[in-house]
Amino acid sequence: MAKMTLGRTGLAVEQSGFGALPIQRISEAEAVHLLRKAYEGGMNYFDTARAYTDSEQKVGAAFAGMRDKVIIATKTMATTVEGFWKDLEESLRLLQTDYIDVYQFHNPSFCPKPGDESGLYDAMLEAQRQGKVRFIGFTNHRLDVAHEAIDSGLYDVLMFPYSYISSDKELAVADACLKAGMGFVAMKALCGGLIMNGRAASGWIAQHEGVLPIWGIQRERELDEFLAGIPTPPVLDGELLAVIEKDRRELQGDFCRGCGYCMPCPMGIQINSCARASVMMRRAPAINFLCEEGQAMMKKIEDCIGCGQCAAKCPYGLNTPELLRRNYEDFKEVLAGKPL
Repeated sequence: MAKMTLGRTGLAVEQSGFGALPIQRISEAEAVHLLRKAYEGGMNYFDTARAYTDSEQKVGAAFAGMRDKVIIATKTMATTVEGFWKDLEESLRLLQTDYIDVYQFHNPSFCPKPGDESGLYDAMLEAQRQGKVRFIGFTNHRLDVAHEAIDSGLYDVLMFPYSYISSDKELAVADACLKAGMGFVAMKALCGGLIMNGRAASGWIAQHEGVLPIWGIQRERELDEFLAGIPTPPVLDGELLAVIEKDRRELQGDFCRGCGYCMPCPMGIQINSCARASVMMRRAPAINFLCEEGQAMMKKIEDCIGCGQCAAKCPYGLNTPELLRRNYEDFKEVLAGKPL
């Protein structure tokens, strides 16, 4: 890809970052191997979070003794000052460092500001004064909250969903950050696995100034695909443009991004998988849904009581119970041997 500057932070980053959420699912040895290979291949921005179980520990193990060579971003979902300091100290311990380059509020429902009732932003400033935080970041899935963070002038970096199937309003968030001098980090650049062509995704993002994508990586073949784009950026030729247009046609309208903020379900429904089963069965082998475990997962939709908790928590404003119903009907059609 190419080197870029992350907004007013002045941080020089490769325009291809490592999203460390998926390494929760692999062993520490496998994760350390991937992280170090990513660094050796040119990546230098690594994003994790306190909420990602043992991801921070694995990142810390990978870069112990070479802290100055990488840029580390992590996040806190704390809603109190006490929780903020507890998360920060735990992150520092696990990451084996005494500072975090970009410390982010992790998808809050509001925009923390100095002097507000939460006290979170004031705690962040104190952490910055102590040298434990270099730059202040903010992640979100909500358009209104994201724009409030941009307009506030309080944040150095914003992380927000951004891909070639994003709406025009979502894409405009990156432009607003660029105008405000904020760094912009693109999450969900593969839309939670719905975009399956990494070359198309990275080639499309490379056209956009000031956008740093972080790729959620779990397997070495996934990493290899993105590392190949560092010395030789993908060119959006006719083949890749056709992939993008096909994806846009298939994924237009309301669909579940799989972010999981609707969870947990009081009835035990795996909403972030079940609510997008139709799309996944069209775009990938249906075996994961048709096996015994998959069938049991989908059958749980029958237990939905329509409480509306999932819809209320969806950052995209989706009618989640209706999505579950439609996906279950599609699943039963496939189970009966009928094509979608």
